[in-house]
Amino acid sequence: MPVDAAAQAVIDALKGTKAFADMTPEEARAAVASFTGLQKPHRDVGKVVDAAYNGPAGEQPVRIYIPEVPGPLPVVVYFHGGGFIAGDPAVAEEPNRALANDAKTVVVAASYRLAPEHPFPAATDDTFAALNWVAENIAQYGGDPSRIAVMGDSAGGNLAAVAALRARDAGGPVLRAQVLVYPVIDPDAETQSKIDFKEGYIVTAADLDYFWNHYLPSPEDAENPLAAPSRASSLNGLPPALVLSTEYEAARDEAESYARQLAEAGVETEAIRFDGLIHATYWASAAVPRSSEIHDAIVKFLQRQLAA
Repeated sequence: MPVDAAAQAVIDALKGTKAFADMTPEEARAAVASFTGLQKPHRDVGKVVDAAYNGPAGEQPVRIYIPEVPGPLPVVVYFHGGGFIAGDPAVAEEPNRALANDAKTVVVAASYRLAPEHPFPAATDDTFAALNWVAENIAQYGGDPSRIAVMGDSAGGNLAAVAALRARDAGGPVLRAQVLVYPVIDPDAETQSKIDFKEGYIVTAADLDYFWNHYLPSPEDAENPLAAPSRASSLNGLPPALVLSTEYEAARDEAESYARQLAEAGVETEAIRFDGLIHATYWASAAVPRSSEIHDAIVKFLQRQLAA
């Protein structure tokens, strides 16, 4: 189908601005932070708590959203996107509040060290440490440590997928679900979507290379399943997955391919492509009304997978 009219308006508004591939990391961080301007006003949530987890390089902040619902509640550990070099929990404040309220779940938004100052494996080491912290500590915030899901969008989707792999291989924390929102999966993926949507749709194929090149210290790291989860020797035993993709997206095919890999490995997998939509739609609830379709799909999946 054609590009959604509201999504096209966002694309048009960004014409003439620098591509990520032409930015410094500092410029990219400012650009990612600006996406909050595309979001609806923040909804009230029962309680917001700022805390910290102890990562490999010291304390890192987490923000915990607790809805006004009797607990103990299921828990979603959310990792933000930003190409591994940008973003923080604040960029997803609005969708995280909405998710906590509508899915009736505690949402823990974890920060992590960013490349290029802190290249791979810093981000995955941090996010796995955050997941372990949640499993050990979330009960004091009204969460149920036996009902945890990991979730992320874009680069955060990669980190969520890798966290699920690491939890399986380490024997815990036991996860009930993983939600991967237009995840970037494989730096060396050669796909039709990278050709068809090479440029003109928020994140270009050159942008993807730019992000990966800042994140991975060497080409050999692209073979590491902690960077590219599709390279894991086995995907058996992973938690049920929701993999969401958008039609006009350079990384679309690698996300959908990973969903097929999961299903072929016997993982309960639901894959949904949102026709007409583009990367970053989940962060654009005001500018792109169909962002609600992504939100609603996530809520429905989590309610099913995290039921008591």
